[in-house]
Amino acid sequence: MKMYCQIILLSILLCRAVSAQQPILVTVMPEHTNIALVNPGMGWTIHFYSNNPATYGSRLDCSDTLDDFPGLSTVYLRVPWGMVEPDEGQYNWALLDTPSQRWIAKGKRVALRLTCSEQWIPFATPEWVKEAGARGTFYEFGKGPVEKSETWDPFFDDPVFLEKLDNFLAAVAARYDGNPNIDFIDIGTFGLWGEGHTHMSSRQDNIDVQKLHIDLHVKHFKRTLLCISDDFAGYNKPGRHFPIIDYALSKGVTLRDDSILVQPPPLSWYHAEMAQEFWPALPVILEHEHYGPSKERGAWDKQLLLQAVEEYHASYLSIHWWPGEFLQENRDIIDQINLRMGYRLHPVRVSWPQTVEIGKAFFVSWTWSNRGVAPCYPGGFPALTLKDDNGGIVSVLADDALNMRNLQVGPSAEPPTIQLESKFTIGQFGPSTKPGTYEVYISIGSRDGTPQIALPLQGDDGQQRYRLGTIRLAEPGTTNN
Repeated sequence: MKMYCQIILLSILLCRAVSAQQPILVTVMPEHTNIALVNPGMGWTIHFYSNNPATYGSRLDCSDTLDDFPGLSTVYLRVPWGMVEPDEGQYNWALLDTPSQRWIAKGKRVALRLTCSEQWIPFATPEWVKEAGARGTFYEFGKGPVEKSETWDPFFDDPVFLEKLDNFLAAVAARYDGNPNIDFIDIGTFGLWGEGHTHMSSRQDNIDVQKLHIDLHVKHFKRTLLCISDDFAGYNKPGRHFPIIDYALSKGVTLRDDSILVQPPPLSWYHAEMAQEFWPALPVILEHEHYGPSKERGAWDKQLLLQAVEEYHASYLSIHWWPGEFLQENRDIIDQINLRMGYRLHPVRVSWPQTVEIGKAFFVSWTWSNRGVAPCYPGGFPALTLKDDNGGIVSVLADDALNMRNLQVGPSAEPPTIQLESKFTIGQFGPSTKPGTYEVYISIGSRDGTPQIALPLQGDDGQQRYRLGTIRLAEPGTTNN
């Protein structure tokens, strides 16, 4: 009996010893909210200029940047070359910079397409290029080349045309390549509307000529994401691999689909399979048909729009109509799409010690998921920030070994999760840190702890840090941890 009591006593002492070595943990499971997020490398794009500058941004007041449109991140400017360089070497940059600055001032971004062929004006390629000796042809929309008409295309491999285009793209790149406000630039200098085809215009479809235009853009735009229309491969040819699309991908060019929901089901789109080659590494861009004509043809279907985002793993989606009308009639599906489009990083569970000694290492455990359809292409690193009662930053603890780019994507009902652990120390050598209880905030951003990515959480401090709870900092040597 005496030995039995000794064994029980020893067990109690051992348990107490083990317990003394294990810190009491604070565990938080942040609630995922349905808020629309505006983040780098994803979002809704408004066709401010849809080839014709009189289109969808033209009715907006100068101060109206569509702040009421949830998830809108990018203003998209698609205009003919001839409107940007009306005279050789004389550039109308205000056409692009004016709407751009309206959105940039609100923390939004810009995308561009500059075209050389339009059926609604005589010269999308500037007429001075033709007068300089560039060869080409008049054409009639839907019928092909004719002796004389109201619309003219260059021969897209003509040496004079290519020389002038090379100079133009050099000027555009000097202004916009690597500009952090530019999300992407379309390769839009071949084919009608910049879509990479001429079957409805001058009938010059040729893979070698298409490659020339890809190469010209790759030559000049070395730091900004380029994208190519799926129609370079043919607008109605399903399949995963096409020589011209594979060539573009080999050059680091991503894919945009121009357009979905043009025809009624089951022909709503053709190239979701093609997108599978792109989305694991590059953001895919979706452009739906002009909303009004799509409805008139019986091609518009809200649920199909969401399905396309899923199948293409889309990071961007167009607003290809008058934005107020589009939002009013489609708000329900817009809200659903915002829960899936692009990436959506969620800290499912975060644990840290209730009390930590200043200058002594401790561990944080966090479980993360990406609830979107696409990877977090920009990447980002988790951080905890401690703040005092005045909002002052006491400590920033960022783990640059954990890149959110590596989170996997999956179905909305069961997004994959990953559990990670980080080792941190507060106040080691400096800065001077006082004992006390502090607020704990979570964020995703650069390696140095600068927040860059919005999370679907409550408690935002206005700088994309989100409150989780508190932590107590103790003097060195005052705890048993």
